[in-house]
This record gives sequence, structure tokens and C-alpha cells, in this order.
Amino acid sequence: MSEDLVRNRKAFHDYHIEDTWEAGVALLGTEVKALRGGHGQLQDAYVDAQDGELWLKQANISPYKFGTDSNHDPLRPRKLLLNRVEIEKILSRSVRKGFTIIPLAIYLNEKNIIKVKIALASGKTQGDKREALKERE
Repeated sequence: MSEDLVRNRKAFHDYHIEDTWEAGVALLGTEVKALRGGHGQLQDAYVDAQDGELWLKQANISPYKFGTDSNHDPLRPRKLLLNRVEIEKILSRSVRKGFTIIPLAIYLNEKNIIKVKIALASGKTQGDKREALKERE
């Protein structure tokens, strides 16, 4: 049972989700406090590969309200912690045309460790979005 701290609610509206993974994330202390207070946003966030590592970019974690002048940058890139085999598997599948890696949620797992759920996704067209809306209704 996990508790979501931040969800990317538009992800299922804008993308077809192919596969998901759970990744650790390297955070600063003030970022953890801010996330536990519910001050995060994954609206425009994406996952990028650099030098064989995965980085969470454009994830907005607001500065901690009670932090000092050494508070974190809200949009700084955050390193995702995965095994080398998992990273290679994700990157090999994401190089296909039209696929991207997006974060779905930041949550606490059973051991109270902050994790990021990432997904391999392909974009939906306007018609796909309309069909999904009709099915829901």
C-alpha cells in the first residue's frame, strides 16, 4: 500500500501507457519535506537520459516553507536511481519512434521511502482522447 504525494493526472489523458517502472530518486532534505507537505507538481515533467543515467526534469517541487536561504531550486534535475540493466531496458524500448518516458507519480512505499513511478508512453491524438472520453461516459 503506497501513499501518493504527487500525481501526474494528465498523463493518462495525453498518453497511451505501455509499461511502468518504480525508481528511487535523489532528493535534498528540503525537497522531501516539501513533498510530504504536498508541494509538488509533475504537469510538464519528463525523464531524460544523459551519460547512461536517467534524470527527472521539469518536476516542480516548491521550496520548503520553513527552509533557510539554502533552499533547493524548484526545477532542478533529479537523478533517478535504477539498476544498470533496468536503465538499458528502458532506453532500448524508448528509442522507438513516438515513445517517451514520463513520470506518473511520486509516492511513499511501504518502507516510507520516496519513489517515482515512471512509464514508457506514446502520445494520443485528439481523436484518441475523444474516444477515451466517450468510453468513460
